[in-house]
Amino acid sequence: MPPILRWFLRLVPTNPITVRLVHNGSRRTRHLYIRAGYLAALILVLLWSLLAPGSSGAMSYSQLAQAGANSFAWVAYLQVALICILAPVFMAGAIAQEASPRTWEVLLTTPLSALQIVLGNLSGRLFFILALLLSSLPLFALTQYFGGVPGRSIFISYAIAGSAALLVGSIAIALSVSRLVGKRAVFAFYIAVVSYLALTIALDAWLVSNGSGAGPGGRGVTWMTALNPFLCLKSLLSPSTYMTAEAGTLTGLRAWFFESPVSLWCTGSSLLSLLLVGLSTFTVRLGGLSSLTGAGERTGKAPWYRRLFGFGRAGAEHRPPRAVWHNPIAWREAASRNSTFSRILARWSFVAAGGLWGIALIVMFHTGSMNAANFRLALISTVLGELIVTTLIAVNMAAIAISREREDGTLDLLLTTPITQAAYLSGKVRGLIAYLLPLLAVPIGTLALAGLYTLTDGLGKGNTRLTTTVVTTTITEPLILPEAGLLATLVIVPFMAFCVMVGLYWSLKSKGTLSSVVGTVAVAGIISGIVGLCGWNAAGSISYAGPAMGAVSPASLLFATIYPGDAMLESVTGSGGLDSPRLSLFLGACILAVPLYFAIIYGIHAHMVKNFDMIVRRLAGVK
Repeated sequence: MPPILRWFLRLVPTNPITVRLVHNGSRRTRHLYIRAGYLAALILVLLWSLLAPGSSGAMSYSQLAQAGANSFAWVAYLQVALICILAPVFMAGAIAQEASPRTWEVLLTTPLSALQIVLGNLSGRLFFILALLLSSLPLFALTQYFGGVPGRSIFISYAIAGSAALLVGSIAIALSVSRLVGKRAVFAFYIAVVSYLALTIALDAWLVSNGSGAGPGGRGVTWMTALNPFLCLKSLLSPSTYMTAEAGTLTGLRAWFFESPVSLWCTGSSLLSLLLVGLSTFTVRLGGLSSLTGAGERTGKAPWYRRLFGFGRAGAEHRPPRAVWHNPIAWREAASRNSTFSRILARWSFVAAGGLWGIALIVMFHTGSMNAANFRLALISTVLGELIVTTLIAVNMAAIAISREREDGTLDLLLTTPITQAAYLSGKVRGLIAYLLPLLAVPIGTLALAGLYTLTDGLGKGNTRLTTTVVTTTITEPLILPEAGLLATLVIVPFMAFCVMVGLYWSLKSKGTLSSVVGTVAVAGIISGIVGLCGWNAAGSISYAGPAMGAVSPASLLFATIYPGDAMLESVTGSGGLDSPRLSLFLGACILAVPLYFAIIYGIHAHMVKNFDMIVRRLAGVK
């Protein structure tokens, strides 16, 4: 065999790291369930999108072609969504496992080159994601039997999804090679991916509403399209409603972003991935970025910013004593989250930035820099984005709260103390909620400020009363319901406690932190999605009782408080105003949502207390 060919094969196909990862991962039951669930979800959506339009009778050839095109669009969007969800899950192992210094000490003693180490980790974990993409190809081919689906669109949609997976994988490998992060960065990585996608979609909607896109009226692609795989797919599948600029009409950077966003996304993400792989190759045998930044070698007196928060020099063995709460578990959970300067800085930076942005939105609307439609869009995007980030943080902390203590042996020590199972679990919930309250104050405070601004009629300016036509009924609705902050507090805090309780349950019964995080995200995401969709539909399609049912989900509640006429459509048209829907929404939050969440929390807590000893003994000694 020629030496150049043997060298190339050792990079990826016969790379020992690639072979090990593929061989071990192929035998894991969890990976099998993920692959089966991925295909099952695509098949169910395809069948639903094909059969639903034909429920009223036989379809013509044109209707059949339209149904095929719609089904392809649904499956394509779902595939990109699943890839964006599953890619961080498969790549999380690269951060959690290879971030250990001991793992690198062993790996760097092998005769593998730096490029083989990086490409082996990347290709071995990326193999499963690409296998998922290829497994769905027969489903996409099936849609061509009905017409309306060009073969070119199928392969371009695969290129968009594959580029997204490659970029996520390269970022994960770069984080692993840096040696600056550990297992705790897994969920931060996941949050960053979700936040980036949500932020670019929200900015795109804002630019389109301002007419800053391409095409007539500025309703086409924007600067954000080429930066988000979902928006690229939208420009591919909806060229008439989300059009691109005509080729040759623009020059320079605008031509790349507005004329060919799909090509720019695929090319740009591939080049960025190549750059990250190159940087990882350069630093992998130098000790990672930690060796370049000199992390962990600080000496001398503590910096002023650490002394400001009561911290000594990094690595010091002494710290000032602190007052402990009545429940030491609750104090430990709340205080340990603020045990480092970086955590305190990240927490309060989020609070400060969110608070200033909420005030800035009101100021821009008050001064006329933003109209009512843009203000509402920016407000709901901001609050939902902050709530999603806070929920992901809560799920991550709860999911590792017990499994981490089992892994490091702390749980064995706690079980020798007089602390009971009920006090232990109650302390976990109380401490986590106490830590999350400042983060929850950001979206709730933003809604409360907007509601107070509406209550004062725009500080006397009179610009918060909007005339809206809902179907055939013309109503006058406020810019935002004045009680929005109160309703959000009543529902969001119990909902967050519910997410924490679900995370603690999975953390108790899981063997490791990674499996508990994945299980918690899946369960909490499915339950929240089902409740949100049901509440969303009930609020708009059921009179009087619908808004009360919609108050159960934080997402549908926020939509109802910011867009009351659209969200509570049936109740508004039936009563001719907002008085009855607002009363129903308030009662739903007070007597339906709050008792329901607390009942579920109490039930999970009681179940965990009852089976605590049995589960702990079964998993005793698991690291």
